[in-house]
Amino acid sequence: MTDAADLNVLGEPLQLCSDNPLTGFYRNGNCVTGPDDLGRHLVCAEMSSGFLAFSKSRGNDLSTPRPEMAFPGLKPGDRWCLVASRWVEAYEAGMAPRVALLSTHEAALRYVDLRTLKAYALDLS
Repeated sequence: MTDAADLNVLGEPLQLCSDNPLTGFYRNGNCVTGPDDLGRHLVCAEMSSGFLAFSKSRGNDLSTPRPEMAFPGLKPGDRWCLVASRWVEAYEAGMAPRVALLSTHEAALRYVDLRTLKAYALDLS
């Protein structure tokens, strides 16, 4: 669950990123952060094969299941709360995944500007 004060990058109440697979640093489906989340899992992104390969090449294998950590492994199309700096790293490498703005925490704007995020938006009409 999110706190009523949690807003997305558009200044609206933060929406669920994914409950299947269950994402978020706190595994509550939301891209919220707290003092224990050193990576800042703030960006709700839709996985692509390109991004999953990129992340693995950078030492963060998101596609292999890790049952001991209750991690199912991700596949293209899954939504996942990414570390904000990892999304920026992927963006700079031309490998950034699409973003659900309504589910991306406003704190992500400390790492990347809204204009850039909007260019990758899944949920703008």
